[in-house]
Amino acid sequence: MYTHEYQAKRVLQAYGIEVPEFEIVRDAHEIETVVSALGIDQAILKVQVHAGGRGKAGGVRFAKSKEEMSAFAREMVGMQLVNQQTGPQGLIAHEVMVSVPVDIEKEYYLGIVYDRANSTAMLIASPEGGVEIEEVAAKTPEKILKIPLPLNGKLKGFQLFRVAKFLDWPKEAYKQGMQLIAKLARAFVETDAELFEINPLVLTKEGKIVALDAKLSVDDNALFRQKEIAGYFDPTQLQPNEVRAHQFDLAYVALDGTIGCMVNGAGLAMATMDIIQHFGGTPANFLDVGGGASEEKVAEGFKIILSDNNVKAILVNIFGGIMNCETLAKGIVKAATEMQIHVPLIVRMEGTNVDKGREILKQSGLKIEVADDLISAAKKANEAAKE
Repeated sequence: MYTHEYQAKRVLQAYGIEVPEFEIVRDAHEIETVVSALGIDQAILKVQVHAGGRGKAGGVRFAKSKEEMSAFAREMVGMQLVNQQTGPQGLIAHEVMVSVPVDIEKEYYLGIVYDRANSTAMLIASPEGGVEIEEVAAKTPEKILKIPLPLNGKLKGFQLFRVAKFLDWPKEAYKQGMQLIAKLARAFVETDAELFEINPLVLTKEGKIVALDAKLSVDDNALFRQKEIAGYFDPTQLQPNEVRAHQFDLAYVALDGTIGCMVNGAGLAMATMDIIQHFGGTPANFLDVGGGASEEKVAEGFKIILSDNNVKAILVNIFGGIMNCETLAKGIVKAATEMQIHVPLIVRMEGTNVDKGREILKQSGLKIEVADDLISAAKKANEAAKE
């Protein structure tokens, strides 16, 4: 689950990491109260959306007066931010963060993310802050330091010192900086984060180390024990179908193709989309119903897929390991009957009770085409979508 910048900063504050003072505006009329509370004549205003690249899209403004703060707030609350990350539909900013400006001496990058190639969480540091870390890694890899994070999140003193030295902090900032790194590592582990990034982390003219921007993504599977962070969920940052899918514990991402996909397992879903593309088709969505999908989940999955008017055919690709193919087939037939599915439906299934499952589909009397393998299923779906 993604969080907004100000929510990530609240988590940092809870762990004793300094961030610039800020307030949130949800209505432009609130700006006067916020300015009074912060006691400022200048401010940084940032739209709060689940996307990066806000500055280039007009989502970050520096107000040099109270009049500019009011004017920018009116422009930015309710603003539709569109860039490469949001897609053409954009995202609506219902909240704007108003923060106290910081006098910056130097910018750095500090983050922790899972390195799947090495099967560990990895602390990443760079003296090049304020830019995409991928760019730094590609152009100047020598400016990247990586340190594997222990499972308990407790880095050794020499590791903390190594980061401080690599970032070339002033000696008087070592202690504060090393404490900040240790706190970030602890926060990453204790919040079940998948990504916790401070970019930029800045050294101020006064010699303080401050988290100027923050990004936090938390493992959805851990939200049951992250009650406070779970409360940060913002449905306005999702498409309507994605909100519905979230309510039924379905992993759904809308795409712009014509072939709806219903699959169990994220890896199989990705492979299904790849093979559709390989044979000339375009997937309309990513939809993982999970290992133990009920008839209700299957039906809701169909509803979500069919609500997309671009869908010309549906491909169901199921491997019955945890899921029984016979049970799934009954769910498909029930959903197809009740919903009167009006587009071609192609089903490929393998695994537990697959023969019984296929027989149920064939005997249903519905226009369900059963494929023996994924290649033939993808070809059938592509042909059906062209008709």
